[in-house]
Amino acid sequence: MRVVILGLAVAALLCLCACGDAGVGKTASRPGAVDLSPSDRALLASLPQSYRSADLANGEARFSLCLSCHSIIGGAPDMTGPNLHGVFGRRAGAKADYAYSDALKAKGVIWTADTLNLWLAGPQAYVPGTKMSYPGVRDPADRRDLIAYLRLASAH
Repeated sequence: MRVVILGLAVAALLCLCACGDAGVGKTASRPGAVDLSPSDRALLASLPQSYRSADLANGEARFSLCLSCHSIIGGAPDMTGPNLHGVFGRRAGAKADYAYSDALKAKGVIWTADTLNLWLAGPQAYVPGTKMSYPGVRDPADRRDLIAYLRLASAH
């Protein structure tokens, strides 16, 4: 049991360290602005228009609240919640080796900016019966910023 707990603690620490530099870019002179690679600019351009001017620094700060339950690093283990690496385009409840609630598996949605917006506004309202106890992100601007950040960080 102690080995499992130690392993989870090490994984969480690695996630916290790595997520500080998730490949999204470095903060530029304007608050919320980042220097983006061409591939990151293309990822942002793939989102609906309202997400393209998101404050990625704020999104990263909002995502720090998610780190207690989720990893975003490719190959990292699931935690209390599933690893979110590659979440965009994935069917809700379909990641292998994670025990999702029956309600989420039955929802049948594909994770996009729009479905994540609904989910993050209130997981229990969007999917009654979900295991996720998080109350949601009330501020629409914070959700927009979080989703834009997640789009970039979950692809690296």
